[in-house]
This record gives sequence, C-alpha cells and structure tokens, in this order.
Amino acid sequence: MPDAGQGAAHATLSGVVRRYPGNPPVHALGPLDLALRRGEFFSVVGPSGCGKSTLLDVLAGLSAPTEGSASFEGAPLRGQVPDGIGVVFQEDASFPWLTVADNVAFGLRRAGADAAEIARRVAYALDFMGLKDFAHAYPAQLSGGMRQRVCIARTLVLRPRLILLDEPFGALDQQTRLLMGDELLRLWRETDATVLLITHALDEAAMLSDRVGVMSARPGRFIDTVETGWPRERDSRIVSEAAFGAITARLWSCLRGESLKALGREAP
Repeated sequence: MPDAGQGAAHATLSGVVRRYPGNPPVHALGPLDLALRRGEFFSVVGPSGCGKSTLLDVLAGLSAPTEGSASFEGAPLRGQVPDGIGVVFQEDASFPWLTVADNVAFGLRRAGADAAEIARRVAYALDFMGLKDFAHAYPAQLSGGMRQRVCIARTLVLRPRLILLDEPFGALDQQTRLLMGDELLRLWRETDATVLLITHALDEAAMLSDRVGVMSARPGRFIDTVETGWPRERDSRIVSEAAFGAITARLWSCLRGESLKALGREAP
C-alpha cells in the first residue's frame, strides 16, 4: 500500500471504496489508501477494468467515493475539480473550431483572467510545448502527438499544483510516447507540480516515475509500490540502463497474475 513516506502528503485517499449502482452493484475500487508526496511523479498500472480511471476521477474530485475520503492540500474533495488540480485525458479534448492558441487560452478566458495575463501565459505555454509555430493552426492540421501537447498546454496555463493524466499517450506510437515522456518530465521539473499518471505501459511507468503503484484486478487496490530511485534530471535514455529492465520485470511479475484474473484465467 502506498504511503506518504518522506515529504508532505499533497493529496490523499483514505479507505476509498467506489461502487456503481446496478443489479448487482459493481464494486470498482478499493478499499485503498494513497498519499501523494508533494512534487513527486507517481504512476499507476494495473489490468484493464481494475479501476485506474475511477481512482483518478475520485482524486480529481469528479467522483465521490462510496466509502472513505479524498483530500487535496488538506481540504476534502467534494464532487468538482478544485482550483489547483489539472486533468488531461487520453481522448483528444481539443476544440476543433478553435485555433491552437485559442484552445490553450480557453480555461483562462472562462476564469475571467486579464487579457494581458492570458496572452503572456499562452505564449509561454506554446513556446514550452513546442507549439509556437502552430499558434494559428487548427487541431485537424496537427498530428496526434501535437494535439496532446495542446491539451497539456491548456492545463499548464492554469498552473495546477497537481496534474492528473489518464493515459494521455495511449493512442501514440512507441517512439512518440518516449519523446512525449521526455516532454512530460521537463514539464514536471519546470512546474514543481505533483503528477499522477495512469498508464497501461509498464515501460512508460518505469521511465517516468519516482514511484509506481501496482493495482489488483477489480475491485482495484494497491498490491505493490515500486520506488524507482531515478534522479530528478532524467529522460528516455534511462531505458538502456540495467535498472530499468529490473523495474519493468518487477512490475510485470506483480501484474501478470492480476491480468490473468481480469481475463477470467488462473496463473499457472
């Protein structure tokens, strides 16, 4: 079970259970506990249908736990995303009728930010994410990886202290995923935000994370937490290190039986 360890807990889940109504009800998640350390990069892996996205929804304040409690910076989460939390989903959430710059500015305009402040923050985010030359392009003119950069930039301009990512690179090819991982690590270091990433890719989790939480088959609970030991100044070149292979092997060793359970099979 993940614990706070060293460093202040930035967001916590305590005894969280999530059930969905039905006949019979679906027990999707928990009970589980999670304490995210301020400024860490934490990834969650687990078999399909184990409740990873449900966990993110609870931590974002989008879904209230059936049992237990969720909090961010000491305040309870009450069914809506609070200021300070940014969420990026796997699906392309850009608005096709808006330019890249207007997509990135969307949240700031809704919040009523000053025009000069919007222009300054948008210019910074576009430059940071390598989108400056595409400010006046529309999403249909961009690759899948670039559209995900737009979605990340739209979150970045809001200056979240906790960034939640639900398989944002799931539709991309392996090489692009590695390069987007480098961009994500750069964003994490630049902003000092706490990051939680949901992913199916064990190599992605091993490369990006300070800690990786491994979830069981549904109802999802944490069955292992792996400390990677990577330095903060890291990038995709660590995939060639022997320790990287050892970390991915440990993750798969823990996850293999749970994945078979999710398929209705027993591990031999």
